[in-house]
Formats: sequence, structure tokens, C-alpha cells
Amino acid sequence: MAEGASNRRRAYRKGHRGEWLAAQCLRLKGFRIVAKRFKTKSGEVDIIARRGKLILMVEVKARDSVEQAMDAVTQTALRRIEAAGDEWLIKQKNYASLSIRYDLIACLPRRWPIHIPAIYMP
Repeated sequence: MAEGASNRRRAYRKGHRGEWLAAQCLRLKGFRIVAKRFKTKSGEVDIIARRGKLILMVEVKARDSVEQAMDAVTQTALRRIEAAGDEWLIKQKNYASLSIRYDLIACLPRRWPIHIPAIYMP
């Protein structure tokens, strides 16, 4: 097996595990996970969670530090998350009454995920 393929597979598993941990973190905070890896032509949201009228569009980053996780979320990525989130939101019956927030969950080695609310304000 080529080294590149092995590295991609390892990165994929690390990201998938991070998303699972992030979802558990949100569930413990009282959120219901309504979508994972929601993809559209314009972008992707790692996790969409809901608690009451609050909808979280969550980007999950598995990195060695919170700073690295925050640096990994570019303005381009945020625009794609917003675009995909808007497409999900439009499909909801009561979309006008919902509040949307864009959060980051940093998954660090051997630590519980760190939830950083409101990383982006459109």
C-alpha cells in the first residue's frame, strides 16, 4: 500500500472519530444531532445540532491544539459551511423562527473535545 493512501486513511479515521466525539459532547449538553456530514454542491457541515429553537452548524477539527483547530477554519470554509447550512435551513418548516449559530469543536489528543461557540457571525 502506498504511504499517501495510508496517511489519507489515517486522517479520515481521525476525523471520523473526532466527529463522533463532538456529537457525544453536544448530546451531553442537551443537543439533538439532526444531521452529520450534511453535503451540498456549495459546501458541507460536519454536524447540525438542535436544542429548542437554537440550531448549531458545527465544524469539527481534530488537531494537536485549540489554536491549530481555529487556524484550520478559513474564511472560505466558513462561507461553504454557511451556504450548506442555509440549504438545510430552507428545508425546515419553521426556519424563520430558528436561531443559527456557527460553532467549532476542537478534538485534541487524549482530551475531551473543546466546544467553542460562535466562531463566525454572518
